[in-house]
Amino acid sequence: QLQLVESGGGLVQPGGSLRLSCTGSGFTLDYYAIGWFRQAPGKEREGVSCIDNSNGRPYYEDSVKGRFTISRDKAKNTVYLQMNSLRPEDTAVYYCAADGGIRTAQQICEMQLSNYWGRGTQVTVSS
Repeated sequence: QLQLVESGGGLVQPGGSLRLSCTGSGFTLDYYAIGWFRQAPGKEREGVSCIDNSNGRPYYEDSVKGRFTISRDKAKNTVYLQMNSLRPEDTAVYYCAADGGIRTAQQICEMQLSNYWGRGTQVTVSS
């Protein structure tokens, strides 16, 4: 059974940091492009950061540039999203997704056509 499991969410004060993890089960994430998406209450899901499967340059949504970093750990079959300088507007459920298509990182984030999705982890930024 192919699964993606997100972890690392929680409650953090503005300016704080969290590291989200996306771990694959039943398949090797290194063969897939991986994206992090988020959905806040009352808003549409948006692509936050994506990385393709050919060592291309990662894509970041404008509001997270310079604050979030996406990375892979092949040995752990995990993709991370390091989130620094968190803001209240970053509050959302964060999902990771694996994309088997031939697309750029930006296309993965914008088109949201990934094959496999996790169930999400809640991130709340509040004082």
